[in-house]
Formats: sequence, C-alpha cells, structure tokens
Amino acid sequence: MMTNLESFKLPISGIITRTIIVSVLMFCSCTFLGCESQPTEEVNSKRELLVYCGSTMAPAIRELADIFEQQENCVIKIITDGSGNLHRSIHINQVGDLYLPGSEGYMEKCQEEGLISESRPIGFNRAVLIVAKGNPLNISEDLDNFVTGQYRTVLGAAESGSIGRETKLIFDMEGIYSKAVKQALFLATDSKDIESAIREKYADLTINWSAAARWAGNHIDVDVLRLNESIAPPHVLMLGVLKTTHSPELARRFMVFAGSDEGHTLLSRYGLGE
Repeated sequence: MMTNLESFKLPISGIITRTIIVSVLMFCSCTFLGCESQPTEEVNSKRELLVYCGSTMAPAIRELADIFEQQENCVIKIITDGSGNLHRSIHINQVGDLYLPGSEGYMEKCQEEGLISESRPIGFNRAVLIVAKGNPLNISEDLDNFVTGQYRTVLGAAESGSIGRETKLIFDMEGIYSKAVKQALFLATDSKDIESAIREKYADLTINWSAAARWAGNHIDVDVLRLNESIAPPHVLMLGVLKTTHSPELARRFMVFAGSDEGHTLLSRYGLGE
C-alpha cells in the first residue's frame, strides 16, 4: 500500500513535465515566428507630432509630413477641418504640437491667447471665384453675381473656416454680405465642402482659396476667376508650435522644414507659394 507521500509523486511529476513541454513550445514558437512583438514595440516608440491643419493646406502638409517622417523616423498625425473649428479644438483638447490655419488672423488670435510659443510664414493663401470648368455660364468677376439670384451660389461659414471668414471680410467691404448669405444655397464648413459644391454641380459660383482648385482631380472640374488684389489680397500662412507640445524641438524642426526652400517648392505646387 502506498503512503500519502508516495501517492502524490506521479501527479506532481506529470505537472512538471507538462510545464517543461509548454515552456519549450513557447520558446520554439518565438524562435520560428521571429518574436514579432519587437517591431510593434519599435513602432510604438517612435516620436509623434499632432498637427491641426486647415482643409486647404492638408494635401500639401501631408506630403511634407511624409518626407519629414522619413528624415526624423517619427509619425505625424494631421487633424483637418475648418480653421475656426480647429482653433476651438485646440482650446478644448489642450493637446497637440502644431497649428496651421488658413489665414494669419487665426494665428494672431492664438498668439494673443498664449497658445503659441513660436511661428513662422510658410506660404500664401488667396481668395478667388470658382466656377465650373470652361466657365460655361460666362460668369464675370463681379461680386454682385452673389446677390442677383441669377446663379446658384455657396459660401463658407464665417464661424467655422478661414475662407468663410475671408468671404465675410470681402463682402462686408462691398456691403453685400447679408444679401449674399440669404441668396446662398447653403453655408459650407470649409474649403473642401465648398469645392465639392462646384465639382458635383450643386452650385454655379462660389468663393474659395485658390489652392483648393489645384487639389488632385479638382483642376479637371473647376476654373478660377481671379479677384483684384485690392479686393482679395494674399494672406500669409503661418505655422505655429503649440505650447501644449510634448516634443518642442521636433515640432520646431518640422516648422523650419515647412518654411525652407524645399518646403516652399512643394507648397508652390499646391498653389500655396504664390
């Protein structure tokens, strides 16, 4: 008859044996699969920048960011919206590294509010009239076209985006803003929605930043009617480092890169260096 001690020998031995087998299998699995957790850790350890970028500049900034990511081995995430909406997001979220609004007025406001540590000019924005390709309705550059009711018009909302704010400034100088808003089919959030209205034939006439007409595919569907500079002067694009940044040196290097000769050349291809 086996004693109590002897009766436990076989089960304990079996547990030890199974533990050894499981350990060996885990080791072999790691060996054959190449321990795939290592690349994940590498990706997660990359420095990150969060950029708040107005819709008009987003395609150009994305290309700049792709180049910078390779140079600095980092990741750049871009939040795109109307400049006014982005300004409110910065206030609410209190996170992020850089801000690029569609006109210098928003940057000046951020500086007054103590949100920006440093900024520099990287390009230009200019408001223009946008019509269908070939201007089939022979629309002129006369701003009264926005109030006569002859054409279907769409405008940017002054509260949400830089082009809406710029439109209000231009139309206020002409004394037609209220009439133009009443005549418009709708007020769009940002330059992307404005451009869609012409491209998808919802509207005949709108006012937008000239760079929006150069987005991929847009030049096929739309044409630009330039306004006199006394009516629609060029606006400096200011890129600023936010005080909430956790990577101030990296953010500053991206700002400097965007304002460099290489950055200017790229931005000019998108109609932002004129």
